Amino acid sequence: MTFSIAARCERTGAVGGAVSSSSIAVASRCLWGSPHGIVLTQNVTDPALGLIGLAWLATHYGADATLHTVRQARRHAEWRQLAVLDADGASAWFSGTRTLAISAEAQGCNCVALGNMLASSEVPATMTAAFEASADLPLATRLLAAMEAGLAAGGELGPVHSIGLCVYLREPWPVVDLRVDWSDSPIADLAKLWAAYEPQMADYVQRAKDPTRAPSYGVPGDV
Repeated sequence: MTFSIAARCERTGAVGGAVSSSSIAVASRCLWGSPHGIVLTQNVTDPALGLIGLAWLATHYGADATLHTVRQARRHAEWRQLAVLDADGASAWFSGTRTLAISAEAQGCNCVALGNMLASSEVPATMTAAFEASADLPLATRLLAAMEAGLAAGGELGPVHSIGLCVYLREPWPVVDLRVDWSDSPIADLAKLWAAYEPQMADYVQRAKDPTRAPSYGVPGDV
């Protein structure tokens, strides 16, 4: 039902993730992030595992230790498919014995991808390869390229309908947090959202740090 990637930008130290599914609003359940790292919890999902993982990453547990803790934290681990990426770019993953249909995982340099109910077991490796091939681009662009590559490699067995994308830098909030909760072409739609948001992203960070230097976008009541 789901394929996803978590990754780190070696140039900026930003971390982020992306997830797509045939289910509605997948990012609300499966994609969790902070400046300390990314947690993916999917298959038959337990969103609490994402929150538990973020709490351990915040204490500077690495990916392996965080994943081990998350696996033990709640019942029914055999139903879960999990991945953790820490702020140093190290990653770890787990797929329970009841992961659905074709499932697969792949680790690359500063990235990890995984999926279930896939059209092909090669989908995650295709995603990490696409991510690694675009090191000079912004992290959000690279994550989208990985998702597009995964879709082109077959993606899920059926059509996907939702996607989410997040990126964290030094701030405690996401500098990118975009979602398409229901669409017949969610990955393409999110790419359009990112193309519109990217030129404004740094300005919204600036608004938080120094409103006196914040640009206006010409909307009624804007500063």
